[in-house]
Amino acid sequence: MQEHGARPALNVSHPRTRAHATVIAGVAIAVVVVDQLTKWWATRVLAHRTIDLFWTFRLQLQRNSGAAFSVAGGRGAVIALLAIAVVVALIAFGRFVDTRVGAVALGLVLGGAFGNLADRIFRSGGGFLGGGVIDFIDPQWWPVFNVADAAVSVGGVLLVLVALRET
Repeated sequence: MQEHGARPALNVSHPRTRAHATVIAGVAIAVVVVDQLTKWWATRVLAHRTIDLFWTFRLQLQRNSGAAFSVAGGRGAVIALLAIAVVVALIAFGRFVDTRVGAVALGLVLGGAFGNLADRIFRSGGGFLGGGVIDFIDPQWWPVFNVADAAVSVGGVLLVLVALRET
């Protein structure tokens, strides 16, 4: 018997839950694909040049061995392990997402996390999970970032807004 006011148990076979899982996975895969394609492009085109776009925005290749905004440089393995723990927690949290916006937000965060983890795993670097993340979008008044970073940031803000809306 369910207590008054308690949320019903999650039914993962419910069509709405499956639809949200599909949205989460679809958005995450799209982010990883776009992120990795843009990083592939950046490593080839921006290796020896910078492209000025407009105002202060430019495309300039950098490798980040630290966390976001180049904090904790050289600690890539620790950061990657923390990112894996966060991804596992977010996947578990995904079962409780009950809105399409929440599913998109979670997909953005997961896709961004996987995109940057792929860099740490597959790009050359110093030791276990030591590959540097490719950053190339340089506003010059904000730290250099990439598509995965943008997806994590936008998804994180959306997750907070969804959570605030439900309280």
